[in-house]
Amino acid sequence: MLLEKINKPEDIKKLNFNEMRELAQEIRDTIIKRDAIYGGHFGPNLGIVETTIALHYVFNSPKDKFVFDVSHQTYPHKIITGRKEAFIDEKHFDDITGYSNQYESEHDHFILGHTSTSISLALGLAKARDVKGETENIIAIIGDGSLSGGEALEGLNFAGSELNSNFIIVVNDNDMSIAENHGGLYKNLKLLRDTDGTAETNLFKAMGLNYIYVKDGNDIEQVIEAFQKVKDIEQPIVVHISTQKGKGYKQAEIDKEPWHYVMPFDLETMEPKSKNNSENYTKVTREYLLKKMKEDKKVVLITAGTPGTLGFNKKTRDEVGSQFIDVGIAEETAVAIASGMASKGAKPIFGVVSSFIQRTYDQLSQDLAINNNPATFIIYYGGAIGMTDVTHLGWFDIPLVSNIPNIVYLAPSTKEEHLAMLEWAIEQQKYPVVIRIPGGNMVSTGKEFKKDFSKLNTFEMKQQGKKIAIIGLGTFYQLGEQVAKLYEEKTGINLTVINPIYASGIDNKMLEDLKREHDLVVTLEDGVLDGGFGEKIARFYGNSNVKVLNYGLKKEFLDKVNISELLKINRLKKELILEDLLNLTDK
Repeated sequence: MLLEKINKPEDIKKLNFNEMRELAQEIRDTIIKRDAIYGGHFGPNLGIVETTIALHYVFNSPKDKFVFDVSHQTYPHKIITGRKEAFIDEKHFDDITGYSNQYESEHDHFILGHTSTSISLALGLAKARDVKGETENIIAIIGDGSLSGGEALEGLNFAGSELNSNFIIVVNDNDMSIAENHGGLYKNLKLLRDTDGTAETNLFKAMGLNYIYVKDGNDIEQVIEAFQKVKDIEQPIVVHISTQKGKGYKQAEIDKEPWHYVMPFDLETMEPKSKNNSENYTKVTREYLLKKMKEDKKVVLITAGTPGTLGFNKKTRDEVGSQFIDVGIAEETAVAIASGMASKGAKPIFGVVSSFIQRTYDQLSQDLAINNNPATFIIYYGGAIGMTDVTHLGWFDIPLVSNIPNIVYLAPSTKEEHLAMLEWAIEQQKYPVVIRIPGGNMVSTGKEFKKDFSKLNTFEMKQQGKKIAIIGLGTFYQLGEQVAKLYEEKTGINLTVINPIYASGIDNKMLEDLKREHDLVVTLEDGVLDGGFGEKIARFYGNSNVKVLNYGLKKEFLDKVNISELLKINRLKKELILEDLLNLTDK
């Protein structure tokens, strides 16, 4: 195998074209086998193999610097730059992250996992190079899907007008984002593909950038020829490359959306190794929204390039037609569109991943909350669940969202609460409402949940006790119940258990009433403690004799952390919380 001889980028330069084509196939086979066992980004990495080989053949990494947007497509780069064992040997699969990471290799320059950032980051590298009087090539690699993000367009704008030195933007155009592309710029990309880059209307030239087109980005010779033309160029240029997403794996070439990212699957049947056919919050939410959209044409669901997160596949999207909007990878625009729609009587719902809501703080505050428009947002994958890559951590949204005035942030603990909140949020006309889907397995009581949510910040006391009150927010309400049960079994004392419902405010009356028979209040939240829900409770009791224990997550960046260990370290296990309570009450 040629791959056995590839330990560093210099080894690529020793190969002829036939050997490079052979290596490309070996890299593809390696990625396919690894993802079948481990899971990971599939289609993007298979499509960029030849481009990556060509980059390392022509340029000299790490002196010449590659910045991969999102870094969904860095597997071939990692394989070439000394990390191949993490793709070949199952014992080493966990040695690396799924994204660019400068702590892994000198050939990476940033930790990247959010989209549309590579051009601007690479511009920073170019400007640093220039002021230091250095001469290396700076190459930003960005997919067509990422071009829809505002920061990417801002970067193009600056590069084309303000930078007068070497800067190479490789646009990897496979006519696909995670799902299909949406937006006017994709009409121009198609025109450029259809005319082999010769069309008079050219987005990149309009930005002041030089431009060349590569018709077959999976032909190593064509890509190498293009890169040799632009190496050491003294002005910004776009190399527009047309590639095949999922190349080398037939099903991924045909059905691109579900093969963008895969869980472990069987190579023979192409079926996932573990199927979850049970009811879950995503399925329940999708079915509720489908019914609601059919009943009321004013209900419109919005996504920012991640429709699969909402459970809406191509068939379902076609079913609801114009009531489903995909703005592309542009969360800021999604928030503003939702606010505008809500201001005129429409009923917009924006579904977004927790870590991606971070990109919308200004729009949440300025475009939505100040105007107090009654749009509904649903946050998925919040808390200590699922995604543990440092770029996709879902436990920062409570402080971010809940502290913006006018926004009502609701945290359901069951299916029934969630659906009741959705119904109220969509139909009410007073507040912008955000609902945080609980993490983990779905909890269902089987009983309809009734509450007047317009009476803001009214908590639900589920169990009346004394001495200690446990307030468990959203996902961790059931943990509160479990702790109370263990404490009663151990001491015979019945504790108070409260479901706060609202992450954005406190029930002053209930908290005041607790002072009469309670010495300690415990808060549990599935997010960082700093600026979070528990601190609101602690502040309320600051000038009283009631003590407060806040349980949540430490404010830190973690990567590929074991969730069970994370909860244990933060003492978010029922046995550990019980131990703390017994130690306190024994004193």
